[in-house]
Amino acid sequence: MNLKIPSALLLLTLAACAQIPAKTAVDTGKRAERSDAGKSKLPSQDLTAPMLFDFLLAETALQRGDHEIAIRSYLKLARTTRDPRVAQRATEIALHSRQPAQALEAASIWVGLDPNSVTARQTMAALLVNANRLDEARPQLEKLLASEEGNIDEAFMQLNSLLARNSNKNATFELVKQLAEPYPKMPEAHFAVSQAAWFANHFDIALAEMKQALALRPDWEIAAIYQGRILARTSNASAIEFYENYLKSYPKANDTRITYARLLLAEKEYAKARDQFQKLLAENPGNADIALAVGLLSIELREYDVAESNFKKALELNYRDPGMVRFYLAGIYEKTQRIDTAMEWYRSVTAGNQYIPAQIRYAILLTKKGKADEALHYLQQLPVTNNQQRAQLIIAEAQLLRETGAYQKAFQLLSNGLEKMPDYAELLYDRALTAEKIGKSDVMEKDLRKLIQLKPDHAHAYNALGYGLAEHGNRLKEALELIEKAIMLSPNDPYIIDSLGWVHYRLGNLNQGLSYLRQAYGMNPDPEIAAHLGEVLWVHEMKEEAKEVWQATLKNHPGNEALINTMKKFMK
Repeated sequence: MNLKIPSALLLLTLAACAQIPAKTAVDTGKRAERSDAGKSKLPSQDLTAPMLFDFLLAETALQRGDHEIAIRSYLKLARTTRDPRVAQRATEIALHSRQPAQALEAASIWVGLDPNSVTARQTMAALLVNANRLDEARPQLEKLLASEEGNIDEAFMQLNSLLARNSNKNATFELVKQLAEPYPKMPEAHFAVSQAAWFANHFDIALAEMKQALALRPDWEIAAIYQGRILARTSNASAIEFYENYLKSYPKANDTRITYARLLLAEKEYAKARDQFQKLLAENPGNADIALAVGLLSIELREYDVAESNFKKALELNYRDPGMVRFYLAGIYEKTQRIDTAMEWYRSVTAGNQYIPAQIRYAILLTKKGKADEALHYLQQLPVTNNQQRAQLIIAEAQLLRETGAYQKAFQLLSNGLEKMPDYAELLYDRALTAEKIGKSDVMEKDLRKLIQLKPDHAHAYNALGYGLAEHGNRLKEALELIEKAIMLSPNDPYIIDSLGWVHYRLGNLNQGLSYLRQAYGMNPDPEIAAHLGEVLWVHEMKEEAKEVWQATLKNHPGNEALINTMKKFMK
């Protein structure tokens, strides 16, 4: 039996279905919206009783969190109504529910019903790429490129972002190369191939393609910057020479000059770097972005007066994010021991991404002035607008509690936070470290293993777990495996290198341990690294050198508990 429903009610029902519950897997963007507008043909459809039942069933299931039934019902409705908005709704629910197979099925229906929709093809292409079905993704991407008309250059610039989640970088490179073949005179096509080649470790091809992009558009600054970065992989000298020549031809290429200056800093060519700063300032006296960049580079040179004046200039020129500039200014005053001034500037950050970090720094400085209770109260009364800010404040409060020796309170605070945000990585990591301090090694291991499961590339989670196991001394082989995994993920981290040296020492590999600990201390003379290095030196009968390391580090960190305890242990 057909149940006739007024067309207005049907449109309202369908419009409700078109509301998006969550972000899709791709960025639709304004271009996609323009491409979609007015091209899809909506069906003339009577609403039958079975259709109404399926609508109600899907929406009720969605409200109850039963996404399986909701997706199944919407897929059925998409086939029945032939309405692309229903297919889009099914796709988005499946994406939000992290059910890629159902999302792909729904997206396929969506594309079939609305073949002119850029959003539908973007979504389907992204799903096929994520499923490593590049051969099937290729025709979708080809049609997307063909449909872009006047925006195909932008499409090529976004192509590698769309393909980034595919783990087979060689296959991705081949796909991008095939997609670019019909566009040999388009610099963006060569740029896309160069990027894909870089990700697939085909560095010679990456350089050749970037050179071709720059040959087609010699004044294209982003291509020049990337060409220099590719050259720097094998030779900073080659990259410096390239940037010097490019800037002779294009002296107003500010971003290139900033990149060049950073490379000079890395090579410790301080005089040349300073010359570039002066040119930037002379050529751009009214540019707030340049003033900020020069300020940041001056911090790296430790020229804090120059940095301060440029940050203040950026504020005078109405830099778009004044809170960030104020945060950097406060940091300069903190570094130069003008603590009261630093605190005033931290308090002056009242909005933006640096608001919470600035208030945390203010509280830390309060604590250093002996006002720990006031600092804790200050953090507790700060308003928050999202879970990220809430977690930042919990972690900061826990840090202050630990600094005053209140480890149990810090642990309880972090535990309370995890009850509300059980999968928040930073809270898990912080509670794990705190748990270790109060002898709850089981909680430490449980939290870190969960964190590794949530974030398999979290180098410091592997390191902390490995170090914790090494400290207990009964699972040293497993500890070494975990720390070696951490080193693979972050090979130049001095704290992980320290852990590697420490576990080798605990395993009896004294020479290896000493070598790694020397390396770590050379990178960062941290007091805990100094404690480890001194202990291994002492065991090696290098007692005078051990004392020198400890005493030199103690001057800069006079109250460090780990260092003091190690010195007491050996220097009786």
